[in-house]
Amino acid sequence: MKLEIGNQAPAFSVLNQNSETITLDQFKGKKVVLYFYPKDDTPGCTAEACDLRDNHQRFLDAGYVILGVSPDEPKKHQKFITKFELPFDLLADTEQTVANAYGVWVEKSMYGRKYMGMARTTFIIDENGIITDIIEKVDTKAHTKQILK
Repeated sequence: MKLEIGNQAPAFSVLNQNSETITLDQFKGKKVVLYFYPKDDTPGCTAEACDLRDNHQRFLDAGYVILGVSPDEPKKHQKFITKFELPFDLLADTEQTVANAYGVWVEKSMYGRKYMGMARTTFIIDENGIITDIIEKVDTKAHTKQILK
């Protein structure tokens, strides 16, 4: 099922970088930036995370919580957070349950080889758990501008 603006955001329960369980329900009453990215500590993913980090206060002021999601393990997330001083949680979707629920675990192709991977996509979820925006063409260096229009 392809998610669309106006759909209820799929619930999830997954570990963060500290191996603590994080659920979407924890953020009822807050707006959520749920961004999916392929891999910690790669150029595009680092640029995206650092853009969100550098503008974190603007997101807080606008009432948003930022959650990053990738297939990486909690320990890898912890290293990424420490290295780049990221002030938000990264969720370890090691079984791709969240990615599949949001329709972003897709077939990709590199050098003619096909494989399954994370489509870089951001979902904006309102205080009631409704998807209000979906950003599929993410500008990793200026993602904040795409979100806070």
